[in-house]
Amino acid sequence: MELLAEYIGPGGQQHQLRVPCEVPADADPYETLLSALAHMRELVVELLDPLVEQEAQDRGAAAPEEALDGDDEDDGEDENNTDDRTNSDGPSAKRPKPPS
Repeated sequence: MELLAEYIGPGGQQHQLRVPCEVPADADPYETLLSALAHMRELVVELLDPLVEQEAQDRGAAAPEEALDGDDEDDGEDENNTDDRTNSDGPSAKRPKPPS
């Protein structure tokens, strides 16, 4: 028995990971399978780790630009919301509370 994983990378490169899963006569087959799965997981992490790091760097490089731009989803809402606007010449105008 063996575990096989196939992955096609962003550039169209195909990767195959194979982990043999030979069960010795005196071993528990489930323990052997769990060990093979753990090994496969390590191989997948090694394969994908550079891609994850590259994506994180790409996001980090884009973050300052997004910070200057602000949140695009709320821009329309911010323009329509006049309640939070302040007067640049002084404090915002508010109605005085009637005396109780």
